Amino acid sequence: MKILVTGSAGFIGFHTAARLLDEGHEIVGLDNFNDYYPVELKRRRDGLLRKRAGFTGVECDLCDFGKLEELFHKNRFATVCHLAAQVGVRYSLINPFVYQKSNNEGFLNVLEAGRRSGLKRLVYASSSSVYGGNRHLPFTEGDRVDDPISLYAATKKFNELAAHAYSHLYGLQTIGLRFFTVYGPWGRPDMSYWLFTEAMLRGKAIKVFNNGNMRRDFTYIDDIVSGIQSALFLKNLPQNDIFNLGNHRSEKLMDLIKVIADCLGVEPKMELLPIQPGDVPDTYADIEKARKALKFNPGTNLAEGIPRFVKWYREYKKADNSKTISR
Repeated sequence: MKILVTGSAGFIGFHTAARLLDEGHEIVGLDNFNDYYPVELKRRRDGLLRKRAGFTGVECDLCDFGKLEELFHKNRFATVCHLAAQVGVRYSLINPFVYQKSNNEGFLNVLEAGRRSGLKRLVYASSSSVYGGNRHLPFTEGDRVDDPISLYAATKKFNELAAHAYSHLYGLQTIGLRFFTVYGPWGRPDMSYWLFTEAMLRGKAIKVFNNGNMRRDFTYIDDIVSGIQSALFLKNLPQNDIFNLGNHRSEKLMDLIKVIADCLGVEPKMELLPIQPGDVPDTYADIEKARKALKFNPGTNLAEGIPRFVKWYREYKKADNSKTISR
């Protein structure tokens, strides 16, 4: 199939595009290479994809509707995997309009370009953040998500509502995936596991919010990509639906810190801080619905996944240092 993957230079988009290429699909990858985190990392992901047969990279902003519509009409995609978004809860506190543009306007543009080109199925990234301050654990797709506690979460809720409207009005099949704390090689430098690893290797104190009393449903990237694949290709899925993609384990932040420290062979220094605005103390995914409909069966725990990330991180930084020296 010819598939559009938006956000293909991002963490999840890169891994998704690579897996789809492995299976022989023709991939058009779209990214705007914004500078929320170092663009060099995105360029290196994109460079690896561009070396592969079957991949075409397009640099485009989702808010450029004319270019986006032209891309849809030219390619007539079999399906679209929409993973591009402005991420980060804390960043949304100081840069709200970036989220309005990318996550609201950009998502609406994807829906409308898809509708006009006759697209049949759109799979898109939502987030566990939509559950807001929900205290009912584990989070199930039937829980109320009307109380977002960050603008980022509110934009993801908008995505789900807009997708539902387009499915109802135009017959576009839309499948939303609520991701839970995704980690792994080629990850995001703003995520805790990256920040902790970087600080520990430098002998610096790590910032631990809510005094360490945080729990997260840490989900390894390969498991997430398997769930995305199912949403893209399985037949007999509903016209509009939403699924949790998590590891179905709510793990202590302090346990994550210990696993990283053990991998690095260091004693972590910690700066205990209050919980940040927009953060929630616990996330925990009920994945029974995804197990049944998407055959989703995550199998990677922190003890397996974190060493893979740490190994990759060391190699990535070693390559960075070699490039710096050669200059």
